[in-house]
Amino acid sequence: MIPIGSHPLWHPIFETLAYASGYAAFRRARERQGDIIPESQRWTVIAAAAVGALLGSRILGIAEQWPTALSAFRSGHIIALLFTPGGKTIVGGLLGGWLGVEIAKRVSGIQSRTGDLFVIPLCLGIAVGRVGCFVAGLSDDTFGKPTQLPWAVDFGDGIGRHPTQLYEIIFLAILAFALSRLAFLPNGQRFRIFLAAYLGWRIVIDFFKPQPLVGGMNVIQWACASGLAALAVFFLNDLRNLRGRASNDAAIA
Repeated sequence: MIPIGSHPLWHPIFETLAYASGYAAFRRARERQGDIIPESQRWTVIAAAAVGALLGSRILGIAEQWPTALSAFRSGHIIALLFTPGGKTIVGGLLGGWLGVEIAKRVSGIQSRTGDLFVIPLCLGIAVGRVGCFVAGLSDDTFGKPTQLPWAVDFGDGIGRHPTQLYEIIFLAILAFALSRLAFLPNGQRFRIFLAAYLGWRIVIDFFKPQPLVGGMNVIQWACASGLAALAVFFLNDLRNLRGRASNDAAIA
């Protein structure tokens, strides 16, 4: 069993490093690959993603701890709960950012898919952030359930647990490598693959975390399932449009 202890002050440091490294990777990717939309539209997308991610992360983070939220609601302290530290989640950030971008694109008339430049930066940023979650130990809510496996980590309470943060870092490294080899795909597909892969991963890995359940899964897992359902709708719509164009081309020919 590997002892690690608990270091809550490292979490905000690595969270800041996650944002910085993700943005640096985005800038590098944009310089190397170019951009399919103008500078002004790209900043509209980035701003929408940031606002959506902030709101989504906070809302779903509070919902994740639904017993505490329910108690605060009953005691009339729900407003205070919104401004307490912590209570953020990557899944909420991704889903909120995705929704924010789709709304901004519709309002601004942006037709192009804009997410592919974000996939490697997101993998890198989330992985760096997970280092902070790992060293934060028990002060963070991302540690795993107790286990007797030889790589179990003692976060300071004498109990060996699944190092789910490290599992996620390994998963993200593999996902980033795979996505880097898929540059030949049509525009927008790599982002959808990234999002589907990460949401699917979170459904699986969150079974290893001691979170309150609703109907057999935690709130994060239900949010992931909802996101996957939305992606499936987009995929079916794309397939229908592709078949429609193929039929039109055949009729013209």
